[in-house]
Amino acid sequence: MTMFFSKPRSYLVWALMAWTVSVAAQSAVNGRDFIVAVVDSVPITNHDVALRAPQLRDQLKQQGRPVPEGDALLKAALERLIVEKALLQHAKEAGVTVEDEAVTQAEQRLAAQSQLSVDALHKKVKAEGSSVARLRQNLLEQLTLQRLTERNVPSRIRVSDVEIDQAIRERQNASVGTNPDIELGHVLVAIPEKASDAEVAALQTKAQTALAHVKRGDDLARVAKEFSDGAERDKGGLMGLRAASRYPTLFVDAIKNMNVGDATLVRSGAGFHVLKVVTKRASSVITVTQTHPRHILLRPGGQLSQTTARAQLAEYKRQIEAGKADFAKLAREHSQDGSGPEGGDLGWVSPGMFVPEFEEVMNQLQPGQMADPTISRFGVHLIQVLERREAPISERELRDMARNNLREKKFDETYQLWAQEVRGRAYVEYRDAPQ
Repeated sequence: MTMFFSKPRSYLVWALMAWTVSVAAQSAVNGRDFIVAVVDSVPITNHDVALRAPQLRDQLKQQGRPVPEGDALLKAALERLIVEKALLQHAKEAGVTVEDEAVTQAEQRLAAQSQLSVDALHKKVKAEGSSVARLRQNLLEQLTLQRLTERNVPSRIRVSDVEIDQAIRERQNASVGTNPDIELGHVLVAIPEKASDAEVAALQTKAQTALAHVKRGDDLARVAKEFSDGAERDKGGLMGLRAASRYPTLFVDAIKNMNVGDATLVRSGAGFHVLKVVTKRASSVITVTQTHPRHILLRPGGQLSQTTARAQLAEYKRQIEAGKADFAKLAREHSQDGSGPEGGDLGWVSPGMFVPEFEEVMNQLQPGQMADPTISRFGVHLIQVLERREAPISERELRDMARNNLREKKFDETYQLWAQEVRGRAYVEYRDAPQ
């Protein structure tokens, strides 16, 4: 299964917004219709603007951006429509085409994401005052814009080695606060089992004395030799330099706000611990959270509808959870993915290796859990997470990750500049409302 991807814009979201029109927007278009702008002979009406305005408002809210009101919102919606029409005309000139089958598949995915059958989706569209033809036209346009964008924008994004180096340095510096390399000095005053309250009090006093010695700068090795019952007693009191994640959580929490040279006292089930921060620095090893998933993939087409595929996978899930079927056996027998012969096993994967709709669901699962059937551009999946781990990444992987993150950050800015270039080449005529 080829699941590597360059981030596409979510045309399904826009399609959904295109026909999910608020009552207020619908009432706004019940009046007279007239042309407010022409883009390369393609008209834009006041009805078009009134329908787009609430969609734009919702989008800006979701992005946490300022939302204009009144006439300012209508003006912003008009400008969005002008850019969109200019891009669609550019796509036509560039020979960008979308097959009817692709539109149908997008319609099926939209229905599935809305937890509806295609027939139920059509009924909902009609009930909200739109039409199936309008929905399919919107999907066609959004798919066209997506293909045009993917053809033009990625090649315009430039990421330099200097930017990559800076991003890596920033990540390493940030690791001081998340998973730094730490070396702790450790003096353990152990508490024997069934120790009396008086014995515990005496041992606490002993630990506090050791802490006082450490805080005033006495030699740690000497203090450990005199007071410690721990394994570090004969190692100068040092626990060794390691990632914070490899220390007990109790220790990490106790020293997270401390500087090098600071010391503190904590208690555990083993006894009283004097902890001194000897070294604290950015980790030399960068780790990522890796997931080990497996899946069963069914590809709708021919005699197999998407609804049937979902129902079939839901039945597989029920059987597996009831102990009546084995996931790997079902994958080998039924999965239409290259991983099928391996029982659906996809191996250890790092973030960004799968398409978003697959990865989003996978990341929400705990080890051992299965999701409900999930729709992606490849078909319908039954996903199970087997394991999850923190794993170091190589220098090359780190640079690739930094490059991809930077390209992602630059995508929207690059898209806006390119879209404005296309808009600038288009003929745009604004028209006043008729008197």
